[in-house]
Order: sequence, then C-alpha cells, then structure tokens
Amino acid sequence: MSITGKLEKMLILGFKDSKEAENGGKAEAKINNAYFEALINPETYIHEYKLKYADAVQGHGTTGQEMKYEKTEPEEMSFDFLFDNTGIIDGKPRESIGEDIKKFKELLVEYKGDSHQPNVIKLIWGNNAIFIGRVLELNITYKLFSSSGFPLRAVAKVKFKSTVENQKRVEQENNSSPDLTHVRLVKAGDTLPLMCRKIYNNPKYYLEVARYNKLTEFRKLNVGTEIVFPPIEKTGSSL
Repeated sequence: MSITGKLEKMLILGFKDSKEAENGGKAEAKINNAYFEALINPETYIHEYKLKYADAVQGHGTTGQEMKYEKTEPEEMSFDFLFDNTGIIDGKPRESIGEDIKKFKELLVEYKGDSHQPNVIKLIWGNNAIFIGRVLELNITYKLFSSSGFPLRAVAKVKFKSTVENQKRVEQENNSSPDLTHVRLVKAGDTLPLMCRKIYNNPKYYLEVARYNKLTEFRKLNVGTEIVFPPIEKTGSSL
C-alpha cells in the first residue's frame, strides 16, 4: 500500500529480454499485450537465496571437511495468485476463469517466436520493481466449479528465477581474485594481455585464455565480446 493509502495491485509485465525488462514499464508491456494485474495482492511470498559449495577432499581419518565456495545462485521468488470469477471479490461474476488463466499462461510460460523463448518477467508492486526473472514453475489448482463444471476459482503458484542482463551481471560480479572464474565484456582499447593483467595480475596467461575461449584471432578483440577467464592455480603456474 502506498503512503497515500491507495491500494496498489501487483503487476506482472512481460518483456523480450532482460535489457528490455530493466528499462521497460507498464506502457510498453500493455502495448505488447504482456500485462497482468493481480486480483488480490499476495499475502506472503518466498524469497530464496542459495549458495553453491564444492566439497573439499577429506583427509583419511578426519571427521569433517571444509566446503569451498563456488558461486551464489540466482535468487528465486515464489508467489500465489488468486483467480476468482464468482464476483464476490470484484463484483463482476463471469461464467469461467478459463480465459483469465489462458492469458496468464501466455504471459508467463508461452514460447515467443520472435525471441525464441518465453517472456522475461518483471514484477512491480506500487512504484517499485521487486523482481526480474523467468518462470521456473507454474502450478494451477482449481478450487470451485459451476454446476456445468466450469472452474470459477483457482490458485496459481509461480516460482521465478532471477535473470540479469550480461553487462549488469559483469558489473555486479566485479571480483578480482585469480582463483575464481571471471567473465568480462571487451571494451574499446582492451587487449587480451591487458585483460589478463587486470584479472590475474600477470599478462602472460593470454595464450591460455585465448585457447580456453577458442579465439582464433585474439590480437584484435571485438567490442562487446564475452571472454571467460578461468581460475588459475594459486602458484600461478598454470590455468
């Protein structure tokens, strides 16, 4: 609820990719018919944070082992959305919720031919974008039926997984440790030795990085190319 006291409904907006979702809003989503307004705002939601670790080699005769951090997984959020066509909630009774469910599924999980993937989803509550991601799961439970067998009420359980546009992800993951995997986008003036110096503190690994990325022409890098810099041994002797 906003500070003015007006009840703001949660909005689900669909976009072609993460970059459009970052910059787009209600107007763009409505033009593309990729817009859904919740009948009732969720009472609760689940926000999950997951870390991934690799098990270290356990020494013989020891009772435990230290887990080595690998990465932070993308965040996940889960919501329940209510559909009700009895008219009890909005005063607009209708025969069935079938059409509403169809539009909801088209927005969240339908394959789009122009982008060759389902929509990237942006969740907005009030004036705030609370999440951008893709749908992992959609489960619909039908709860009430008319005398003719048409569903009148349903709860849709949706799990979203965060997705971040490449450039923003690179900025967020601006690590500088040589024993981690790094991903960088080539900028004007970048060379592979220079990038290796920044990542590994040593330019000598540029040939190994070129082989790792299968670069046939590494002396002249194209701006915007994504380069993966794999971990190196802490001794600095090899990739």
